[in-house]
Amino acid sequence: MIYNLGSINADHIYRLPHLPRPGETLAADSYARMLGGKGANQSVAVARAGAGVRHIGAVGPDGDWLIAALAGHGVDVSDVARSAAPSGHAVIHVDAAGENAIVIWPGANRALRPADVAAALDGAGPGDWLLLQNETSLQVETAQLAHDRGMRIACSAAPFGPDAVRAVLPYVTLLILNAVEADQLRAALGRVEVPQLLITRGAQGAEWRDLTHDDCVTVPAFSVDVVDTTGAGDTFAGYAVAGLSQGMNPAAALTRAAAAAALQVTRPGTAEAIPDLSDVLAFMAQK
Repeated sequence: MIYNLGSINADHIYRLPHLPRPGETLAADSYARMLGGKGANQSVAVARAGAGVRHIGAVGPDGDWLIAALAGHGVDVSDVARSAAPSGHAVIHVDAAGENAIVIWPGANRALRPADVAAALDGAGPGDWLLLQNETSLQVETAQLAHDRGMRIACSAAPFGPDAVRAVLPYVTLLILNAVEADQLRAALGRVEVPQLLITRGAQGAEWRDLTHDDCVTVPAFSVDVVDTTGAGDTFAGYAVAGLSQGMNPAAALTRAAAAAALQVTRPGTAEAIPDLSDVLAFMAQK
């Protein structure tokens, strides 16, 4: 089982001819409201990859539709708490080339209580995974609880902050970063002491490093026509951790994750755009 301490957001997506410049007002070509948040996206990706996932998070009084959407994607929502704070949301601008600019309001994602995460992990143990991102409260406390239970811990260190990463590193099995975040982390901390490191490089693929055994695996990206890059990293991370939890070796898990992320960027949206495993396997067979 994968337990995911992660954000749950309402994504407000505006498609634009180009990203707004300072002082510019643009009329959007289209608007949509969808389930999002790095945590929710990754939980959906895990579920779509065929692995069991329980989401640990919080929504506000306005969050019924968010919980229903998560559950509809196959995610166990029994550990999603209710908060008096409004649910988190994101304003996402997507240009004609599929690039995006995002502003996030954390809301209820920062209102989790220690009792919420303790209860959620009550039945977890060795063989289970904890997945983390940096859009909620209690990352360190939850990582310590998971570590004490013998769980493996994957940290998707975004939105990036060196202090947040430094705080959870003693408990982390697998640290997931994009290339920019990896450079920022090295600049802030120097040598990164973590058993396993996964660096995503967009169109250049991804790199897995087992720092304990001095091993490295690289996989290429799949070439596709991009519609929207929002959520591609979350799709990759969720599929990769799902594959590892299912016993796949790093090369196989990363290749399948790269295929899932490639398919995801050919579709508009975030969680709704994450492909099912059957679609991913068919795509890989074609390639």
